[in-house]
Amino acid sequence: MLALLVRAVRRQGPPDALYLDNGSTYRGQTLALACARMGTALLHAKPYDAPARGKMERFWRTLREGCLDHTGSLTSLHDLNVRIWAWLDGHYHATAHGALMGASPGATFDAVARTADSFDESRLRAALTVHARRRVRRDSTLSMDGEDWETDLHFLAGRLVTVSRCLVDPQEPPSVEHEGKRSALHKVDPIRNATRSRSASSHDAPHEARVPFDPPRALLDRQLGRAPRGEGGDQ
Repeated sequence: MLALLVRAVRRQGPPDALYLDNGSTYRGQTLALACARMGTALLHAKPYDAPARGKMERFWRTLREGCLDHTGSLTSLHDLNVRIWAWLDGHYHATAHGALMGASPGATFDAVARTADSFDESRLRAALTVHARRRVRRDSTLSMDGEDWETDLHFLAGRLVTVSRCLVDPQEPPSVEHEGKRSALHKVDPIRNATRSRSASSHDAPHEARVPFDPPRALLDRQLGRAPRGEGGDQ
């Protein structure tokens, strides 16, 4: 769903509104956050209201009857996608529609004046970047989206860090933010990680010597005139 949204935004820019069904695919937190960042109103059809989804269902019927029923046996998803795009651009968008009083969807869309905006690839990436707090393990690894990743900043072992991931490209690895800079994570190599020396974390740092909390001993020292512990007295 997000990959399709990225392609649409790159081609046409962010929409004013995105009208979707109520399926779980269309209710993810990442999608809602991306729409908010792009200034797009995310709308969902009213549950159990079939007429509210009438335009969606009518389009699926037209797509099936005009394209999918005639594709025959295909060997890959790519073969199907290129046929759908050819049907959309070469037929559907250029064909007169009764609901548009004989105008085509493409001509109707192009006739609407659009103000230029500054939305570009960097803003698209910012809209689809998610952040999460993770604690780096002792072996410099952490978990993100069900996968284990490793950082080369081994001194972060044991610390809580902010991990960012841009979902514009699902293959792009996440990164860890530290002191205003980002360092890319990489998939864990179990063999190399197992043989690498461990960096001491902040949790392993030696603590200063503390005087035990012992009120009866303090009272006894006072009665006997002895110096309390830690001040050169009886240890």
